[in-house]
Amino acid sequence: MKIFGKYSTEEIKIEDPGLKAYINLDTKLMVKSHGRERERFGKAKINIVERLINRIAVPGHRGKKHKIITRVTGKFTQHAKTVMKTFDLIEEKTKQNPLQVLVKAIENAAPHDEITTIEYGGARYPQAVDCSPQRRVDLALRHLVHGAFDKSFNKKIKFYEALAQEIIAASQNSNESFAIRKKIEMEKQADSAR
Repeated sequence: MKIFGKYSTEEIKIEDPGLKAYINLDTKLMVKSHGRERERFGKAKINIVERLINRIAVPGHRGKKHKIITRVTGKFTQHAKTVMKTFDLIEEKTKQNPLQVLVKAIENAAPHDEITTIEYGGARYPQAVDCSPQRRVDLALRHLVHGAFDKSFNKKIKFYEALAQEIIAASQNSNESFAIRKKIEMEKQADSAR
């Protein structure tokens, strides 16, 4: 069985040992769990393609500003079709399995460090902390989707084309990717807060 009936998951390699347990590549024809994984760390049991579809459906806010740049309805099948078009475009451009390209993009875009605020004696200080593996995957997916929405908002490029460009650029570790730039920025902030 293949994902969407097209893409095999057998030969996909996850090179980052920290993310191996959190990037799920179970083979299903239609990746939809209907929200059944509700226990702690249940996200790790959900297929990574379904998590990408869910992130497109609810892209999230930018910081504390409620910046709405998407006219997203939350329709799962509509977003699944968008991801299918994206994968077709990735396969056409790179001549590789798009699932392998997606996994490589997540590995490259996942930040290792971030900062948190610690209050000590009435003053607030930034403190560098390590990122947990599950949060690394979450941030990588969020930044990939945000970058694609930024590229396609009020422009002639379609969203699925922008998402394909973003995933390909992140898999090649290119600075044209919003997710890679965001990762570098977060790690620089963490280095300065040590």
